[in-house]
Amino acid sequence: MKDNKTVYKVMFVNQEETYEIFARHVYPSEMYGFVEVEEFVFGERSQLLVDPGEEKLKAEFAQVKRSYIPMHSVIRIDEVEKEGVAKVTKGGSVVSQLPMGGKPTGNR
Repeated sequence: MKDNKTVYKVMFVNQEETYEIFARHVYPSEMYGFVEVEEFVFGERSQLLVDPGEEKLKAEFAQVKRSYIPMHSVIRIDEVEKEGVAKVTKGGSVVSQLPMGGKPTGNR
């Protein structure tokens, strides 16, 4: 079992923005198709500069005990030495999703 100091960086797409968050626990969910993320970690207030992206995420996840992220939205999950700055970037991901159902495209 991993110790309580383990930190994971989770990058995922949410409404055409890429979220980069840090958490202590990440694992497959019992709800099919989701990843569970618990114990969010945000940087310490040791500097005078305030990062608006991190503040937005801190406010968004302030009352969240556990988050369920759809697997198809996850870009990557890294185990890191220590937490970094959580951030939101515009524009989503350069990773394309596989087509889901519908009519086949192209000529046969």
